[in-house]
Amino acid sequence: MRHEQAARAALIEACRTLNARGVNQGKAGNASLRWDRGARAGLLVTPSALPYERMRPDDIVWLSLDTVAGATPDDERPAVIDADGQRPSSEWRIHRDLYAALPAAAAVVHAHPPHATALACLPEIQAGGIPAFHYMVAMAGGADIRCAGYATFGTQALSDQVLAALAGRRACLMAHHGIVAWGAGLAAALALAEEVETLSRMYHLARQLGRPAVLPDDEMARVLAKFADYRPGEA
Repeated sequence: MRHEQAARAALIEACRTLNARGVNQGKAGNASLRWDRGARAGLLVTPSALPYERMRPDDIVWLSLDTVAGATPDDERPAVIDADGQRPSSEWRIHRDLYAALPAAAAVVHAHPPHATALACLPEIQAGGIPAFHYMVAMAGGADIRCAGYATFGTQALSDQVLAALAGRRACLMAHHGIVAWGAGLAAALALAEEVETLSRMYHLARQLGRPAVLPDDEMARVLAKFADYRPGEA
């Protein structure tokens, strides 16, 4: 995607798609694209508290990855903000920190899908994540889908928890909150977010029927090796 206006429009369409597919609802969640301006590294992110149906490309906020320190980590601010009157998503720190830590990340999606979020409220899932009950769990990058620890929304502490859960992974649950997924493109991040919600729904159903069997580590290692060259939706 070469043109910034097209990238802004794509972010809005992505968020509307999340809502239409039941992966998100209302004004919840946010999405971003890595977007440098010349030599300055930055990102495009959806604004705070604006319904996606009313969102226009000019409402998308551009942030620089470099920041200006404050009295506390939560007072830190991007060095440059191009916002056209909008405030960036309250979770801008998650997006900034993921791009800073993961050079392969080109898009990030954060949503509040009902089944994944419900599971993320259970102590068992918070401690051990969603196990390898299905081979597609490997799409998140490992033998389980981790759950980031809880912290207040919009804080550096929450971003730190998410970054830790995503070490070596492409998606995670967020305790009492939702999910985060990243990809090499917006389509890949969207597809992964939807896959995590689908797997969460499957696991929920399986748990209603009993205790699902879990695939052994050696099988998940084989699946992960096969997935190394399989990345659907990386447009």
